[in-house]
Amino acid sequence: MKRTINNKNAILGILRLDYNYPPAPGDIDHPDTYDYEVIYRVIPRLTFEMCQSGKITEEVKSNCIEAVKFLNEKNVSGITGDCGFMINIQNLILQHTDKPVFLSSLIQLPTIVNTFNKDQIIAIFTANSLTLEPIRNKLKEMCGLDKHQHRFEIIGCQDVKGFDAVAKGEKVDVKKVTPGIVELAKKVLKNNPKIKCILLECTELPPYADSLRYELNIPIYDAITNCNSFMSGFLDNKNFGYNWNDTWDGKQKEYNFGDNLDKEDKKKLIN
Repeated sequence: MKRTINNKNAILGILRLDYNYPPAPGDIDHPDTYDYEVIYRVIPRLTFEMCQSGKITEEVKSNCIEAVKFLNEKNVSGITGDCGFMINIQNLILQHTDKPVFLSSLIQLPTIVNTFNKDQIIAIFTANSLTLEPIRNKLKEMCGLDKHQHRFEIIGCQDVKGFDAVAKGEKVDVKKVTPGIVELAKKVLKNNPKIKCILLECTELPPYADSLRYELNIPIYDAITNCNSFMSGFLDNKNFGYNWNDTWDGKQKEYNFGDNLDKEDKKKLIN
């Protein structure tokens, strides 16, 4: 029987905080990070602080729903987000789409904990260790990780020289910061030999993932491995597949912060 080939290429929809910054290659907000097409949609007035607390106003809730509707209309294959704390709005987004939703790299944890034995530790690297602590309860609720809490070691990168540019909303000098991130990771592994992998929670940490893999020779998971894992379910195998993704020319559309918003939504932006 002749198979009908879907001529729609796979597209990743990315929800963005109302936060404009210059992303480095490898960052979730840099389109060239991906080998498949991506489309961005900012959620006006959704701030980092709001995402972190999980306390969303009715106005922002409405903006979230509108953003998901936009991505649904673009026929995206899946939806992710540009902040690990968007795990707090995961359920809200799921209610308004039939697409798979994987807003935070932390969603990978249930799989990761089951690939290592019960005595081995997963180090979770974040921009600031103090701000991530409150998310533990959310992980218990969403991922059923109650019995694994002792296996997570949260590591903050706030003291790495040059990484404070993240908190300031400035461009990060990846080349300058990389040695500090690697040094921190080596120190952490030396102090706790039971650590067998690292999960980079912050979406501005993936640019350092390859250096960490090379230097440490352990698995490094992040927001990009999270996206790639889910998107691989939609992508054709180039070695022996049907090549339906050839409808995409491999070039990402130019994107500037606030694109894909109408005039009224642009007026709502605060950052």
